[in-house]
Amino acid sequence: MTPRKPRLPGLRKKEGFLRHPFDAQHQTQTSGLVPGRYLAANHPHDRHNTAYYGVAPSIFQKLIIYWLESQPDAALENCTFVDIGAGMGRAVLLAAQMPFREVIGIELNPDLTRIAKKNLRLWKKSGQAQSPMQIRNEDATEFTFPLNPCVIFLFNPFSGTVLRRLLNQIQTQFKYRPNQLDILYVNHEFEVILKQNPRFTHLWSGNIFKSTKDEQADREILQNQPEGEYAASEYESCSIYRFTGIPAVTRKATR
Repeated sequence: MTPRKPRLPGLRKKEGFLRHPFDAQHQTQTSGLVPGRYLAANHPHDRHNTAYYGVAPSIFQKLIIYWLESQPDAALENCTFVDIGAGMGRAVLLAAQMPFREVIGIELNPDLTRIAKKNLRLWKKSGQAQSPMQIRNEDATEFTFPLNPCVIFLFNPFSGTVLRRLLNQIQTQFKYRPNQLDILYVNHEFEVILKQNPRFTHLWSGNIFKSTKDEQADREILQNQPEGEYAASEYESCSIYRFTGIPAVTRKATR
């Protein structure tokens, strides 16, 4: 039986689709750019979608290095990696090359989820995965985090409205587990929401430059858009935050 072709705009050559070198190398399907208006999943959060685009591998790898330098609360083998807005799963695949306790992708759109699951099967079959991995088709603001330390990855998947709801969920689930959840935020358009939340501590912010291969690939892909809606860049502005719980001043006042 022939697999159903993706229905999302932006994934066909006539719509400007170009394959990223990551997919050419690994025979996966994580390329393409899908504007947020086409990612409707019949959910109240649909209007807060930004767009689907796979993170540049070099950006991901460098951000992981910065995170490890921040001295996380747990070793990788005890930490669960959670990609919020996982799309077709490129960040999940990259994370699974490391010895995390588990790698989980959360994606609201069913078409992207279907493609991501296929990619995970290929990744396992090729022997690339060093850690267990899965993709879940669900709302990130309703996700129940595991009881071990976690690191969240965000590639600007949604607007500030949903980010606030996600942070509220984190604060509830990690209320008695300070320092056990970190956030890696790529293209941190709504970073001010984290900055203003006293329960999250800023660890690092800066521009991470892409490798030459990734920069060239992204430039060619984005310049090939029929409508030219998204601009290419040599770097991504990123940040890292840690949930540290009740601020020190508040703790002192309640003693």
